[in-house]
Amino acid sequence: MDQVRQVFTVDLLERYAAKGRGVITCMAAGNDVIVLGTSKGWIIRHDFGVGDSYDIDLSVGRTGEQSIHRVFVDPGGSHCIATVIGSGGADTYYTHAKWSKPRVLSKLKGLVVNTVAWNRQQITEASTKEVILGTDNGQLHEISVDEKDKREKYMKFLFELSELPEAFMGLQMETASTSNGTRYYVMAVTPTRMYSFTGIGSLDEKKKWMNSVSPQTVFASYLERAVHFMELPGEIPNSANYTSLSSKEELYILPGFLEHSSDGDENFVENKALLNYAKLCEGPEAKPSSLAVSEFHFLVLIGNKVKVLNRISEQIIEELQFDLTSESASRGIIGLCSDASAGLFYAYDQSSIFQVSVNDEGRDMWKVYLDMKEYAAALSNCRDPLQRDQVYLVQAEAAFSTKDFLRAASFFAKINYILSFEEITLKFISANEQDALRTFLLRKLDNLTKDDKCQITMISTWATELYLDKVNRLLLEDDTASENRNSEYQSIIKEFRAFLSDCKDVLDEATTMRLLESYGRVDELVYFAGLKEQYDIVVHHYIQQGEAKKALEVLQKASVPVDLQYKFAPDLIMLDAYETVESWMANKNLNPRKLIPAMMRYSSEPHAKNETHEVIKYLEFCVHRLLNEDPGVHNLLLCLYAKQEDDSALLRFLQCKFGKGRASGPEFFYDPKYALRLCLKEKRMRACVHIYSMMSMHEEAVALALQVDPELAMAEADKVEDDEELRKKLWLMVAKHVIEQEKGAKRENIRKAIAFLKETDGLLKIEDILPFFPDFALIDDFKEAICSSLEDYNKQIELLKQEMNDATHGADNIRNDISALAQRYAVIDRDEECGVCHRKILAVGADYRMARGYTSVGPMAPFYVFPCGHAFHAQCLITHVTQCTTRAQAEYILDLQKQLTLLDGNPRRESNGGLTEESITSMTPADKIRSQLDDAIAGECPFCGDLMIREISLPFISQEEAYQDSSWEIKPQNLGNQRSLSLVI
Repeated sequence: MDQVRQVFTVDLLERYAAKGRGVITCMAAGNDVIVLGTSKGWIIRHDFGVGDSYDIDLSVGRTGEQSIHRVFVDPGGSHCIATVIGSGGADTYYTHAKWSKPRVLSKLKGLVVNTVAWNRQQITEASTKEVILGTDNGQLHEISVDEKDKREKYMKFLFELSELPEAFMGLQMETASTSNGTRYYVMAVTPTRMYSFTGIGSLDEKKKWMNSVSPQTVFASYLERAVHFMELPGEIPNSANYTSLSSKEELYILPGFLEHSSDGDENFVENKALLNYAKLCEGPEAKPSSLAVSEFHFLVLIGNKVKVLNRISEQIIEELQFDLTSESASRGIIGLCSDASAGLFYAYDQSSIFQVSVNDEGRDMWKVYLDMKEYAAALSNCRDPLQRDQVYLVQAEAAFSTKDFLRAASFFAKINYILSFEEITLKFISANEQDALRTFLLRKLDNLTKDDKCQITMISTWATELYLDKVNRLLLEDDTASENRNSEYQSIIKEFRAFLSDCKDVLDEATTMRLLESYGRVDELVYFAGLKEQYDIVVHHYIQQGEAKKALEVLQKASVPVDLQYKFAPDLIMLDAYETVESWMANKNLNPRKLIPAMMRYSSEPHAKNETHEVIKYLEFCVHRLLNEDPGVHNLLLCLYAKQEDDSALLRFLQCKFGKGRASGPEFFYDPKYALRLCLKEKRMRACVHIYSMMSMHEEAVALALQVDPELAMAEADKVEDDEELRKKLWLMVAKHVIEQEKGAKRENIRKAIAFLKETDGLLKIEDILPFFPDFALIDDFKEAICSSLEDYNKQIELLKQEMNDATHGADNIRNDISALAQRYAVIDRDEECGVCHRKILAVGADYRMARGYTSVGPMAPFYVFPCGHAFHAQCLITHVTQCTTRAQAEYILDLQKQLTLLDGNPRRESNGGLTEESITSMTPADKIRSQLDDAIAGECPFCGDLMIREISLPFISQEEAYQDSSWEIKPQNLGNQRSLSLVI
């Protein structure tokens, strides 16, 4: 024990505490309040919390000598009960801290109260609630007092010992709330027995209405059943919750712990034991006269000394001495009392009060528990890590000495200060306990914080090597261990993998992989690589093992980079083409172009005729389902089709228009030149014909088709529709081939040639194919064909004659129309106005300027009249049209007008402006320019034609009129100098 500072110390609190009221006979304390009872019937109350003290005389009105037998104070220090014994008998009083006068409890007249049990859970400063009083004649009474009523609320008889009437020497009451109500636990002690009472409800039967859950009351129930008790050896002069006992032969202490149970068990005092305290006494006549209990110790008063006994180890740790006066030395220390609320203990003699203070009594309890090998209790009482380390060390050494190395490793791992990491590991290494060492390292990892990164990494690496060593040793011991699922080998493998999973973030990747590789643990290497997301190692391993499906499952994970798909595609498709292609088709994020090397490698290998070509299946999926437009993909698919014996798939592919319906997109995405070379190489002539046709190389297509099938050549020749000459040329090629290839009789050949002509729908004639026949062919063979051809020519000649007659008739009509034009006129009213200047068309004005390039007709200015009735002066029309038309057209009109002005010569116009037939054939340059000007400005009426429609989009105010628009703008002026005129209304 720590002797530097005592756990219990004694200080003199007050020397003459009785204040001349006699000698001290009893004492009680609670919440820093001490109440003393004297031999002259006085109680003296000291309140150290507020520094107050007062005396109450309980002998008033009583004759003879009066002495305070017992005094009781509640844990809060507010309520006090005292019993006075004199020549007139015994009386019991109640007083409150706020009262100046006590109140006698009349119903207890003549009864000596030895003990009081307070309801510590429910008592308040204003009310005592239920209080049980134990008397000298073996009775129990219940009392309740409210401070404001100045009297007891009620006082009821509860119980009386009838079998063995004895005085009650000690009482204790506890309550607990249950689902059925309040359960009471009452323990009562007599000189020879300890009784226990328990029940749900109230203490008194007459108050059972207060608890509707259980009408059964605590003490009323014992009228019909036996009371539970325990026989005690010896007799009890003074008792509390922890009781001092004596017998004829030995002395004992009976400790007990109250256990709150809701099952109604009356044996609710647990851990009862008899403690022989004969070794505490210095002689056979010495006996303990008083007892107090702290959290971990017994304070036993023997003579004038208090011996402090540890409750756990039962060893005396201290002996307390008191400074007694000469007057008190004869009687010595009378007794001990405790203040549970303040955590203090008091001792008193006839005149003085001593305070026994507690100084951290639990500081060394961990050592006590440790010496008793109660390790859990020792740990719960440790104050710092060093103390905990000592407990763990003792546990570890004990387990190590019994060769329980795994358990020792768990305890050693919890030590942080008193033993180094190296010392502990050397213990296990010297004992050759690799398993225990591994357990120690694992437990050490659990106890390290995240900040110890370097130490965590090193310990984890060491543990990894120990796991590998354990695995190898198991294999050496039993070769079949790997096949037995329930073997220790499988268990350690499972544990090792769990360790790798937990420590994947702290293990050094390169070091761990080298360790796994050096021990030949390929499966664990692959597992760890998967944890570290080194998927290339995992996939490579599965490929080497021939497990393509597992490799593909790894590659299909969302966290795997897509580049690994392309990297391992060549190996996977060669290993399992079906599973690989199915995996590709399930992954929409793959770029088929990057898979081309793998597909080409697979395609280069020979395949059975009836075997499904997986690459073709994938490419068809990309082209038709994914609508892939990559030329490389289309070229590869075309190449694979071309190498197949059946060219139907190739032809279908070539005929598909993959870009159909897309704006400005191609109809196909493969390279036609590459396709043509490939098909020529593989001798896929029908495909070549299609490609030639698609490339608009129709002559080559027909020439090649004639080598394959004339019908195909005819179909190709018939495809040309927009070029009649080319189409005829192609048919001639077909005709020549047909005629030259016929090997039957001559007449039969001619008949086939004539039949071929009919298939051309009149495109070819007999004369077109005659050069293809031999010179010695008789004309009789072509009689019918020639006659038919001559008839067709006659029909064509007649049609040409009819067309010529129609043309001659049309020319006559045109001449008549030209002659009629010379006589065309329009009637103008004399008041008709110009549509632009609104002046009269027929008026003569000297100030009216003549339009340039025009000759006036008499005194009138030149003008235009339109069939719609609108009329314009020539100059007004020119001005209006140039303003409203486009800039280029306006410049063109002005340029024509300028040319008319510069040209010499007079125009040949009649006075009415019409042109004669002679003038049409012999027009001068000026007339031609004038005709062009007429077409430019008078092609249509400016008010009724397109010019007026275009004017809708023009602004109301032109750029030339902008200055006029600005002149109408109202500008602010300085009004400061202007005078204002006020108008009176």
